[in-house]
Amino acid sequence: MRAHLGDQLVIESPATGAARRDGEIVGLHHEDGTPPYDVRWSDTDEVTLVFPGPDAHIHHLEHGELVTGREPQPGADTAQTALPAGTANPGDVGRRVAAERRRQGLSRAETARRARMAPDYLAYLEEQPADPSVAALIRLAAALGTSVTDLRGGGMALPPGQGRALLHPRLRDLDEKECRALLSTHGVGRIAVAGSDGRPAVVPVNYEVVDDAIVFRTAPGSVPAAAVETEVAFEVDHVDEAMSQGWSVLAVGPASAVTDPETVSGLVGRAHTTPWPGGVREMWVSIRPTSLTGRRITAADQ
Repeated sequence: MRAHLGDQLVIESPATGAARRDGEIVGLHHEDGTPPYDVRWSDTDEVTLVFPGPDAHIHHLEHGELVTGREPQPGADTAQTALPAGTANPGDVGRRVAAERRRQGLSRAETARRARMAPDYLAYLEEQPADPSVAALIRLAAALGTSVTDLRGGGMALPPGQGRALLHPRLRDLDEKECRALLSTHGVGRIAVAGSDGRPAVVPVNYEVVDDAIVFRTAPGSVPAAAVETEVAFEVDHVDEAMSQGWSVLAVGPASAVTDPETVSGLVGRAHTTPWPGGVREMWVSIRPTSLTGRRITAADQ
């Protein structure tokens, strides 16, 4: 009997052969996947150390196959469903995992290695309406540098930073190279401008980084369009609620409208996404940073 993390252990009733108890394998004690296993039981949500007997079999979620301690009987039906009844839209988790993995440029194999799970199981999570356990989500969140809440899509209506502060936090300044790396190639940032009424405003925009310039699309007359021909501040950040850590980068510099048709065409072709608010937004604005500063909060021992 061999198992992977995330597989299901099923204990059958000796009398009827029906499933008597089942749980997810959340811990392995041998690299080859042989027993014993740490199992999180579905009926109690408790984790116990299990030495499977002859009445146990393993359901490999990534393949949909059953492996038992005995040889399978000819003609036996080995089909099993991996989706618990009543699960509400579980496929969203897999889509968020896949989207974050691709955003970071990670292969499925590398992500699975970091999360200590089989690549086939990760493929199953990303492609099927799966409902992974908390243990699997914790490993995936750690592998992707995000949080379980983000992978589940929770807290979307809440402002970030409501978690507890670290007991021993460390705040350090980022150098220009680190700031440029964190700006990355695209994402969502906030631009601070003076509105038409002279009052300050901060609005989020989808942005790209092209040839060291921060560029974004907007509509003439909008608040972001007021940045043109002024010096502006542009900020990006990331908050890890689970670990109470995060970073922020602030770019300051002059903004200008991109009017050259060839340059505009190139920007459209290189854009990773269209503006989330939708609508017609054909005005491109470019910010050339003259100052890049940033800070990161981590645990003191990191």
